[in-house]
Amino acid sequence: MNPWLAVAITLLFWSSSFAGIRAGLSGGYSPGSLVLLRYLSASAFFIIYALFAKKPFRMPNKKDFLKIFLLGFIGISVYHTSLAFGEKTVSAGTASLLIGAAPVFTAIIAAFILKEKILPIGWVGLLIGFAGITLITFGAGETSIEISKGALLVLLSAVSTSIFFVFQKPLFKKYSSIELTAYFTWAGTIPMLVFLPRLFLDMQHASAPATLATVYIGVFPAAIGYVTWAVALSKVNASSVTSSLYIQPVLAIFIAWIWLGELPEWLSIIGGVIAISGVIVVNVFGMRRPSNHKSLT
Repeated sequence: MNPWLAVAITLLFWSSSFAGIRAGLSGGYSPGSLVLLRYLSASAFFIIYALFAKKPFRMPNKKDFLKIFLLGFIGISVYHTSLAFGEKTVSAGTASLLIGAAPVFTAIIAAFILKEKILPIGWVGLLIGFAGITLITFGAGETSIEISKGALLVLLSAVSTSIFFVFQKPLFKKYSSIELTAYFTWAGTIPMLVFLPRLFLDMQHASAPATLATVYIGVFPAAIGYVTWAVALSKVNASSVTSSLYIQPVLAIFIAWIWLGELPEWLSIIGGVIAISGVIVVNVFGMRRPSNHKSLT
């Protein structure tokens, strides 16, 4: 597969997941049951993929089991559960803008954990990013002076995925991207089983489009999207590929408009532009990375 076609497919799927969550919630699913059905679907996809893959999946080393489970909990369970609960009150576009600012948190964590020095211009970028995040958070509230609780949950998702990105890096020396994604998916699905009783109830009353939307975001953005992303990363420079993620919020807003007729508030859009500008400043100009570490972006 052409790597840039793989990037395009990934961006389309990942960008559509925000609207898919809103569609599932509005169609009768509670956030907990939605995220469980989504990741049961993703887990099933990876089981099938592992069974029929040309190269057999390797079992994780025993000493890596705990780390994989904890990262699956943080990067899958916490991230997606917080995002689903946050999108009860936050629009798909606004959620995508907040998640798009996650590299701001990644840069700070990487500075302490991976000893990646933040240059003076990087600190300026971080301040710009946080200013944008603040505007998005206020823009998601019911009034211009109210901090949205839903936006704070989405911010928790952004922080958790930043932790996930930093601490998973050493595992890529031992396992392939697809293997790790499958392991994290399976590990992250286990804690979600707490929502199983509610899922049985919701499936009896939820609309068919809501169920299809939830299964879609499990199979396509959560599973296939990661496979095509791994294909792209295996063939093209990582920094070139990941720079394409800056357009994800734009795609997410457009898809939410087409799918749901939903647009974020102008304050959130302005904040998103400011936040993404800060992210670009930090990642392009603001980090000095040790020679023994690859770029986080």
